[in-house]
Amino acid sequence: MFHYSDISTYHQQLKNKETDCVSAVKFYLDKIEENKSLNAFVEIFETEALQKAAQLDEKRRSGGEIKKLHGVVIAIKDVISYKGHRVTAASAILKDFIAVYNSTAVQLLLDEDAIIIGSCNCDEFAMGSSNENSVYGNVSNAIDRTLVPGGSSGGSAVAVQADMCMASLGSDTGGSVRQPADFCGIAGIKPGYGRISRFGLLAYASSFDQIGIFGKNIADIALLLDVMSKPDDYDSTMSETLPAQPFADFNLLGNKKYRFCYFKQMLTHPSLDKEIAGQIFDSIQKLKAAGHTVEEVDFNLVDYIVPAYYVLTTAEASSNLSRYDGVRYGHRTNKPVKDLTSFYLQNRSEGFGMEVKRRIMLGTFVLSAGYYDAYYNKAQQVRKMLLDQTLLIFNNFDAVILPNSPTTAYKIGDKEKDPIAVYLADIFTVFANLTGLPAIALPLFKHSNGLPFGLQVITNKSDELTLLHISDMLMQQN
Repeated sequence: MFHYSDISTYHQQLKNKETDCVSAVKFYLDKIEENKSLNAFVEIFETEALQKAAQLDEKRRSGGEIKKLHGVVIAIKDVISYKGHRVTAASAILKDFIAVYNSTAVQLLLDEDAIIIGSCNCDEFAMGSSNENSVYGNVSNAIDRTLVPGGSSGGSAVAVQADMCMASLGSDTGGSVRQPADFCGIAGIKPGYGRISRFGLLAYASSFDQIGIFGKNIADIALLLDVMSKPDDYDSTMSETLPAQPFADFNLLGNKKYRFCYFKQMLTHPSLDKEIAGQIFDSIQKLKAAGHTVEEVDFNLVDYIVPAYYVLTTAEASSNLSRYDGVRYGHRTNKPVKDLTSFYLQNRSEGFGMEVKRRIMLGTFVLSAGYYDAYYNKAQQVRKMLLDQTLLIFNNFDAVILPNSPTTAYKIGDKEKDPIAVYLADIFTVFANLTGLPAIALPLFKHSNGLPFGLQVITNKSDELTLLHISDMLMQQN
């Protein structure tokens, strides 16, 4: 019986002929079929995954090179292009659209002999925090199928949670990797902005979006980050000054003592579940007992984080999604229309879901002539203040500790009629996207209600190496 623990052990098993890639793929295909009711996948690439596995087995038997991701079975979110396969952003507007090229992230995985097993369900155009805003229907949490898995990368999180793949890719615009990782009891990283190429990632908000990684251990996440952190001429927003870092060798940093801080206004926020706050404070005491420094920091911009985030992301969404009009590709209405404007209107009204429409309209409003200065410009100023204040904090500290979500996973449908409550629940995750900093959700705790929740750790700009080392340390101590 195939059993998976981590990539390194899996590769050793392959070398020792204890298993093979075909057996691994068959194991995950069986798991996907067994958990079909979770609705985590929108498409499964069964035939080609088995073919690729057989090719890799033959290559290995012939003495060929075992690359970094040889036979590693990975799932990708339905917003990441994989040539020759559907990429729809879980939206009717892109029904049956076939990707014409590989995203850079996927290409880098394939170059290291990874196997892409399927694409995962998500909130439409990555807009949502519960994976209930999908044309394919909601995804269920494998712990309790009446609960949401978090969003927008809920399908990718559940695919790892329920052992339907070894690791998966999501995207994180305001917490869409970290919050579902938190709800599903796995690890999920959002690298710093510009670390992984966004070429081939369907855009929601271009200055916030970042491809992220789900896994059950830090070593796997570090290896995938190492593989995908390569320069890309196709993405002009990638930082050309980012130093190459050996992410897979994060454990070489040794037994280092770190300086942590936490924001008083966040850990005492009225929306935060008291038990979540209590267990985080307990972990702070354990860090101090282990010789680390942990201090409280006054952060007076907390109340501006969520408003600034939603003004800026909806503005960018309004611009990015204007390309989906049903003319070149995507949904085209069958109803009679009298002119081109009506044609566009009908296509977009039928193709987009309610949450996407809501955000497009809000973004169009804040960009309109009478309100641009009052909303969009002010939000940009807040964003700059947030970054400036945060970088000052990192002059004295190595990492910031935060919750990921105010609550554990909630019932499907619970917040359907209150989108504002969903937006406000993003208070702990959108901060890292506004500032472009790397952040990770670590599955460290369990609530008295039986559900998992985690700790969020944020490090300085471009310092994912420290983030990985701290994460591994915390996971081992837990």
